[in-house]
Amino acid sequence: MLSFLQFSPPAFIGLCALAGLLVGSFLNVVIHRLPKMMERDWRAQCAELQGAEPPIMPRYNLVLPPSACPHCERRIGVLENIPLVSYLVLRGKCKGCGARISPRYPLVEAASALLAAAVAWHFGFGTAALAALPFVWALIALTVIDYETRLLPDAITLPLLWLGLLVNLFSVYADTRSAVIGAAMGYLALWSVYWLFKLATGKEGMGYGDFKLLAAIGAWLGWQALPLVILLSALVGIVAGLFLIIARRQGRHVPIPFGPCLAGAGMVALFWGPMLTQGYLAFIQP
Repeated sequence: MLSFLQFSPPAFIGLCALAGLLVGSFLNVVIHRLPKMMERDWRAQCAELQGAEPPIMPRYNLVLPPSACPHCERRIGVLENIPLVSYLVLRGKCKGCGARISPRYPLVEAASALLAAAVAWHFGFGTAALAALPFVWALIALTVIDYETRLLPDAITLPLLWLGLLVNLFSVYADTRSAVIGAAMGYLALWSVYWLFKLATGKEGMGYGDFKLLAAIGAWLGWQALPLVILLSALVGIVAGLFLIIARRQGRHVPIPFGPCLAGAGMVALFWGPMLTQGYLAFIQP
């Protein structure tokens, strides 16, 4: 089977795309439930600090309770939970109450499958492709969570950072030294910007989750990719901010999540980082 996948790129790409659909369905669970799990933990911790009894709440994690419609609380059956297919068959509505299902669900599943196929096509069969899959899937989850809640959970960013360092023990995307320096520089770069902005304005310009995400990207791609990632994410952030101010008439003081910008830049650097960096250096050299 491994030999077949190695010498049949279409089969490997198709298998990764199928895996992406299945993982995308799970990512939707993570995106929906992880922030709620964090909120429950915070409430329990606050009660403990105040010397009160933690509130008694039913078990809630990534497995329990089973998935149900948030409107009518009807349990979602297996045949209603097939990635992409079920959404199309149900025409984006709950089978029980007819309430609209958020298009975020099929979009996450499609993005997970398409990016997995892109990884398989770009890297081919091997360690680089297999390691890149969890990297892009984690970035998808972080992008949507930060966009919806302004949170970048440690439960994703920290394992992603350590996994990047472990992967690069074998110099998959960068040598180990570059990966370690990348993790440190990624964190310190945004940490420094955070404190400079806070000292200058008295306000917080970003959250600690952004530091950890850039550190994770540095751990995966090495310190050499960080200038490109920071530049691309800053450009995307500026464009997104101007769009929200102009198109939505959103005040300039309304916070804009920076995690999606970092995640998008990290994906670009994963696929084309060395090529873009070399092109930039060739352009600025006399």
